[in-house]
Amino acid sequence: MSGDGRESEGGEEEVRGARRIPGPRGAADDLDLESVPLPPLPPPGSAAPAGSVPEQAAPEEPGSVPEQATPEQPEPVPEQPVPEPPEAPEALVISVPDLSHRVLKALLGAWALSACSAEETAAVEEHLTSCAPCADEALRLRDAVGLLHTDGSLDLDPTLRSRVMDGCLGRRPARIPVPEWAAPYDAETARLDALLRDIGDSEWHAPVRLRWFEEEREVSRRTTVAGVISHLTAVDGLLSTALGLDDPLGVGETPLDPTERTERHWSAAHRPPTRAVREPWRAQSHELIRTASFAGRNVAEASVSYGAFALPLQDALLDRAFECWVHGGDIADAVDYPYEAPSAAHLHRMIDLAARLLPAAVAGRRRSGLAGPAKDLVTAGAPGRSVHLEIEGHGGGDWYIALDSPAALGSPERTVAQVALDGVEFCRLAAGHISPVEAAAGQEGDREAIRDVLFATASLSRL
Repeated sequence: MSGDGRESEGGEEEVRGARRIPGPRGAADDLDLESVPLPPLPPPGSAAPAGSVPEQAAPEEPGSVPEQATPEQPEPVPEQPVPEPPEAPEALVISVPDLSHRVLKALLGAWALSACSAEETAAVEEHLTSCAPCADEALRLRDAVGLLHTDGSLDLDPTLRSRVMDGCLGRRPARIPVPEWAAPYDAETARLDALLRDIGDSEWHAPVRLRWFEEEREVSRRTTVAGVISHLTAVDGLLSTALGLDDPLGVGETPLDPTERTERHWSAAHRPPTRAVREPWRAQSHELIRTASFAGRNVAEASVSYGAFALPLQDALLDRAFECWVHGGDIADAVDYPYEAPSAAHLHRMIDLAARLLPAAVAGRRRSGLAGPAKDLVTAGAPGRSVHLEIEGHGGGDWYIALDSPAALGSPERTVAQVALDGVEFCRLAAGHISPVEAAAGQEGDREAIRDVLFATASLSRL
């Protein structure tokens, strides 16, 4: 201890890491001397005012004669500067805070919802320009925010299943893939099954009106949602028989006509069908696709008899895909459920099948006296009078329908008429869901030829 009661500097022992309490200071220590203005110095030769600092004289050299101080004129008082007008405020500059990657990544959700402050938004957007993982995550979050809006449909994209399957098969291709000609049937049965899974037990008894054309008029039959699935099961049995599988109508002599098969299947039921019909129908469609896939290429040309006509298996599966889509739409209308058209590639195949069947349909109506007479018969395979069928929009294309003989070749050079329809409208006409008179969007040329083609298209429909 020193005499004034304070510890001597040499004897101080401080605890390491502890802050020392400063000792008492004078009031002058709190002043910032640099901020205190100094009084002006008086001119040379004048008396220094009180409080001013006297000018220090330089030391004189020995032997020098001191100079006489010359009185100087007092300095003029400087004029007060005129204040300048205030400058315009500068643009608002948002400072970007220096945040870590972890913090910025945690802010991505709030940024996607536009819930960040201006500084946080600037920091996140600057970070996204240099961090690819965060940029990808921000893009996904922005897309997810778009799904929160209620003005859009909450139903799944009808192409979702095919896109998921394509992604899965792209990573690990199937050992035995589904043939390309069986893909439409595979897709449409899957879409209809997804619809059936979504409806409730009571909706299986919702009334459904099946419509088709016979000769010149529209006919219909009332059934239920479960009755439609029973109808599909009965007609799909024709393909099962052709592939050597079990017929859902049982063993023994069974009709080949689709209408007769449906009526027998309905009458064989001991009670009105319920949702229990879904699993047998779905198992049957799976078995058809699996068997067609394992059978090899030659099975595509195997004949499937419909009684009055026959189709190769590849066309029969395309016909079943078309009917599955049409009746899926009938069910969706009955239960008030959205149901989209097939993909453009599959719809194009369905339209192509109908266009290939039209020359025979026109010839059949001519034999029944329902179509105009042939005007220019040609040999098989030669170009004949044709109608240019122009299908617009989804799954569209151009087809030339031979008029005078099913063996003639449709030819652009011998076109006598042109008719234009939307792709989905053409399929609705082929399903018997709209009248031939109301179907064509554009017509040009021979009116009789156009009428024969439109009514022949409607005659392709059946129960």
